[in-house]
Amino acid sequence: MKGLLVTGFAAIGTGTGAMVTLHAEAGLDPMHTVISEYAFQAAGWLLPMSLTLFAAGAALIAEALRRSGAHRWVVGLLVVWGMSMFLVGAFPTDPPGLPLSVSGGIHRYAAFVAFLVMPLAGLLLARARIRYAGWMRALSAVAVVALVMVVIPYVVRMFGIPLSNDDFPAGLVQRTVVVTELGVLALVGLSMLRPPVRRAGAPALA
Repeated sequence: MKGLLVTGFAAIGTGTGAMVTLHAEAGLDPMHTVISEYAFQAAGWLLPMSLTLFAAGAALIAEALRRSGAHRWVVGLLVVWGMSMFLVGAFPTDPPGLPLSVSGGIHRYAAFVAFLVMPLAGLLLARARIRYAGWMRALSAVAVVALVMVVIPYVVRMFGIPLSNDDFPAGLVQRTVVVTELGVLALVGLSMLRPPVRRAGAPALA
């Protein structure tokens, strides 16, 4: 199981490095520019590469979690997160100003699913009081709040109220979701590197 975790961490670390490199090369405003738009830059190929590595890392950690005896729902949520991340990278969003295409729709809804399921997995694991449960609960809560803020501009536009990314820190909010969810995933892996801390009355993972 340790081999799965180490390989999973390596995938996540390499994916993070690719994402940071993409941001440095693009030189866009991270406060207002969403991550998806970095695909249209010269180094845009780093985006699907990064997301695919995140997906691989999630799959490896999910398998380690399954072998540890975790509940199948928690394992399934991690798998869904990884699959969604892969789809986000495989189907690019539409360039700004163009109508929503099939690729753009898959990209958008896969991202929403990914943003939704990781906090659920984190809260379920925190409820079981595994190691780092407190941090996992805190990061999951921040991710949920940030996800609500991500959805706000779409809801506002549905009512015909114009709201551009220049009027709302969409980039910052989106990055908050991504960073906190990667943090949850990392904590899931770290919690299995050492024996779990269980307290009397704590619900079991299995």
